[in-house]
Amino acid sequence: SAPSPRAALTSKPEARRGQASAAPKKAPPQRIAAAPRPAPPPAPVAVAAPEPQGSETYRDYGVNPVEDPAKDRLSTFAIDVDTASYAIARRKILEGALPPYQAVRAEEFLNYFDYGYAPPAAGPFAVHLAAAPSPFTVGHHLVRVAVQGKRVPVKDRTPVHLVYLVDTSGSMQSPDKIELAKKSLRMLTESLKPGDTVALCTYAGSVREVLAPTGVESKGKILAAIADLTAGGSTAMASGIDLAYDLAARTLVRGHVNRVVVLSDGDANVGPTSHDEILETIKRAKDKGITLSTIGFGQGNYKDLMMEQLANQGDGNYAYIDSEAQARRVFSEQVGGMLQVIARDVKIQVEFDPDLVKTYRLIGYENRNVADRDFRNDKVDAGEIGAGHSVTALYDVELKPSALRGGATPVVVRLRHKAPLGANAAEETVVRMAPGAIAPTFDAAPADLRFASAVAGFSEILRHSPHARSWRLSDVETIARGAASSKGDQQEFIGLVRRAGALAGGRKDAVIAKAAD
Repeated sequence: SAPSPRAALTSKPEARRGQASAAPKKAPPQRIAAAPRPAPPPAPVAVAAPEPQGSETYRDYGVNPVEDPAKDRLSTFAIDVDTASYAIARRKILEGALPPYQAVRAEEFLNYFDYGYAPPAAGPFAVHLAAAPSPFTVGHHLVRVAVQGKRVPVKDRTPVHLVYLVDTSGSMQSPDKIELAKKSLRMLTESLKPGDTVALCTYAGSVREVLAPTGVESKGKILAAIADLTAGGSTAMASGIDLAYDLAARTLVRGHVNRVVVLSDGDANVGPTSHDEILETIKRAKDKGITLSTIGFGQGNYKDLMMEQLANQGDGNYAYIDSEAQARRVFSEQVGGMLQVIARDVKIQVEFDPDLVKTYRLIGYENRNVADRDFRNDKVDAGEIGAGHSVTALYDVELKPSALRGGATPVVVRLRHKAPLGANAAEETVVRMAPGAIAPTFDAAPADLRFASAVAGFSEILRHSPHARSWRLSDVETIARGAASSKGDQQEFIGLVRRAGALAGGRKDAVIAKAAD
């Protein structure tokens, strides 16, 4: 499908997740970002990122504009813990191509990494604020808002009832699809505990119930059913989702986690496959207590847009599996976030004091923006946090000199969320940023903030953000090297940045420029 224009550059999107409100937020504020995109300055090396390969589909959500807090002091968005965009980009880069700019969602790059935030002493999550001078734009600061969910020991985890819905159509035949999906399901099954149940169904030209709801005590029976899966035929995704929800209804228990897990390349080409029909089915099931997560595989015909929207509407998370190591990360090392919900409909509202802040811009979360007035509207859907999940958001901010003096509190963060079984949300004013949270220099900032800055810079360059026209991959690599921990994913990131620089023209100081629209 043709890429959509980056129209969001000139307006702050209203609620794009769940039930968007139709009424205007207020008189449209003036934007600092102008509608016409200025011509980019000369770059040392300029190459255009490839458009989506084959029949792959991605959606361009645009880039958040610069805001004047004197006109709009509130930034409101829904929690997002998806990570698929980073894994998709990694696969493209490792296979020798820059990712399509539409495939890059900055928040999914940021939230791929574990920054080691301290867990909450009480309650479902802790919030950590920090800021430092921007390493990319002179006179700007980067402000980090981090949310860390509590961790829940396996022995204390709520029972889960899972339905594996596996795409077995012909498009799933390659080893990096059906075989990797089977390995993923084996890992997920091994992560379950007594009291959990699993059902398995497939969809291709027709749908099939492979395994009725089965207790994990009969693990051998579950693993045997997974082993017998083969791919072939066309794709009837909507019918498969209907069957999965029928199976989920058989084991629906209030207070337990009842979840459908879709494993697919997202290519639905037979049956009632309109997005609206499928999303409406998912919404009705979510309202009954059955959530949905999506796990993507493969490339060439990959439908990122479909997989992302399914998870968003289903109050689940969206991951992409490009290797057995990634499968182990999602289904073994970090599986607690999928299996244990600690808070629902989580919204963040960040308030910038216009006396202390000249401008601000949220990096990413363009399709998670919530109208400011809907922060306290509990009917408006938002994000789900699982056990151990962390969420990172970065703002590019221009502070006024008064913000750096003693006693200034330029930022206030509020959270609103529902308990896993609650209908009404609770709100708390979490923290006011104190002057001590603003590092005097970038090098003096905490390592986690510095590494997150590198990740944000990488995503901004790859998605051709007009705010990053002069940012350099060599700077991103230098920042990452100085801040990365010994963790494998952070070390891998450094290599990806270096590879991207080579793909952009063979020079580490390359600036990636987008071809003319």
